[in-house]
Amino acid sequence: MSRGYRDCVRCPFCQADDDKVVDSRPADDAAVVRRRRECLVCGRRFTTQERVVELPLVVLKRSGQREPFDRTKLEQGIERAVAGSVIDAAAVEALAAEIEEEARARGVEVASQRLGLAVLERLRALDPVSYLRFASVYQGFESPADFERAVHELRKTTEPKRGRPRAQR
Repeated sequence: MSRGYRDCVRCPFCQADDDKVVDSRPADDAAVVRRRRECLVCGRRFTTQERVVELPLVVLKRSGQREPFDRTKLEQGIERAVAGSVIDAAAVEALAAEIEEEARARGVEVASQRLGLAVLERLRALDPVSYLRFASVYQGFESPADFERAVHELRKTTEPKRGRPRAQR
């Protein structure tokens, strides 16, 4: 029977590359799969571990340049925006992790604009002052009018549409 591909590794004892998997089980919160193998040449058993190799996430900058995603850089930008607010370091880390996870789910490349908008969206829900701080840098505010416009947008809420009252029967 041909397997189509070789799911074998070299035996650490006899260096043969012909083995069979005897047992598989998840380890490290299912981030790793441990496999117990038996060498078909010498009969000895050994254990291997399999881990998913994530492709690096690349950020496409406005200038057209590409650079590796750096979660620390994202966290630092958020930390500067939330300085002095009620948002703690754990919340900043969680927010950055959520944004990174969302970006990775979209593929191996993400536009810097998408990352910035994701931060703005989340800060808007968490803390309006932090939102304005981040927006002022991200959107490059140049005058008080820019702040006024952002505050106006922040305060703007859409009232639910009310249907016409039903006629009483």
